[in-house]
Amino acid sequence: MNDHNLKLPVTVDVGRTLDDGPFTGFQRLVVCLAALAIVMDGFDGQLIGFAIPSLIKEWGITRNAFAPAVAAGLVGVGIGSAFAGLFADRFGRRWAIIGSVLIFGVATSSIAFSPDVLTIAILRFFAGLGIGGALPSSTTMTAEFTPARRRTLAVTATIVCVPLGGMLAGLFASAVIPHYGWRGLFLLGGTLPIAFAVVLFFAIPESPRYLARHAERWIGLRSLLRRMSRPIEKDAAFADAKEQKAIPRPGFRALFSGGQARDTIAIWIAFFMNLIAVYSAFSWLPTMLAGEGLSPAVAGSGLTAYNLGGVFGALLCALAIGRFGSRRPLLFCCIAASASALFVRGLDVSAHTTLLVFGIGLHGLFVNAVQSTMYALCAYVYPTEVRATGTASALAFGRLGAILSAFAGAFVITRGGASAYLGMLAGAMLMVFICLMIVRNHIPRIGRA
Repeated sequence: MNDHNLKLPVTVDVGRTLDDGPFTGFQRLVVCLAALAIVMDGFDGQLIGFAIPSLIKEWGITRNAFAPAVAAGLVGVGIGSAFAGLFADRFGRRWAIIGSVLIFGVATSSIAFSPDVLTIAILRFFAGLGIGGALPSSTTMTAEFTPARRRTLAVTATIVCVPLGGMLAGLFASAVIPHYGWRGLFLLGGTLPIAFAVVLFFAIPESPRYLARHAERWIGLRSLLRRMSRPIEKDAAFADAKEQKAIPRPGFRALFSGGQARDTIAIWIAFFMNLIAVYSAFSWLPTMLAGEGLSPAVAGSGLTAYNLGGVFGALLCALAIGRFGSRRPLLFCCIAASASALFVRGLDVSAHTTLLVFGIGLHGLFVNAVQSTMYALCAYVYPTEVRATGTASALAFGRLGAILSAFAGAFVITRGGASAYLGMLAGAMLMVFICLMIVRNHIPRIGRA
């Protein structure tokens, strides 16, 4: 037999197959499951903000005394964010998502049995590990199941589920706390993600781009691609050519090599300052409004409006990025977020309650528009081998800002009230503006190279 009669196996470029192919119903299902994981993440992550006023009243403690418990949860989130990316890049996105949801579900439901603030702090730390891990793992899964032309919108729609989950947490808390108290809030709120983790175990597959890097799992990859309406020959081999050329030796150091250092540092600081603003609202906005003499119902509605605005803002910003690229929409939203905080700062809280809630919702719209679409920016800046690590490390550094917000929020509200608190939010978003101006590798407008 002549050598030229031998049939060599076909090599399939998984990256091109996914980027240029159709967005099938099965892919949409995977993205929806990843998005629901983030809904659970935002839901459980913000329960503490709604529970704090009840806990302070029941246990007779100050807001400063509760700050370490808030911080402990955010420390866990930071650690979870950092290690989830490394875990997902090494062991797969699927197990990272399932494990994260299960961990924060079990820990959150256990808070219902806490006898003191220290116990809550410990359990919030463990819940934070899962909450921090779910976000980068789910966004990476979404990015890798979505064609390139729809990736920014899909990733943003996944991230926007954080404020959506927070909004649902507010509605859930208003219904549960009056009847079952804060203990019922955590018990029921933690049971939901536990049940969803079981659903994920049976329903969510592994990322095809991850499977392509592991030859021993190519049989499963062929089956998965067929479910995505991409018929593959039996003996096909797989590669992700573009990504393999980008980083021959993947790892944490790759985030600072090949010209990536400037963008990595700027993105890290942008996440840091943005999360100071976001988590100052998540943890302390109801407490700040209550401190200004507003009723618990109005105080809770402020955070609900903040989250509702964030849902619309993130989606609108994602659409704008698709049309204009990421630089101009992100910079505009940073300036608008800072301006809206100063607008609310100038209001007479007691005399303009409706306008106050509207202004907070507007601020939430712009802040969360930046926060949500920065994940899409990470998905663009970093290639497959370090995409989860790059996203997770940026988020982990950003979580330091979230941890700082636990103490800064309590301190600023106690010392300067609403005026100082809102000034802090405006200043944080101005710093995000500066950092995103420094980033060179922004998402281009669709249709441009």
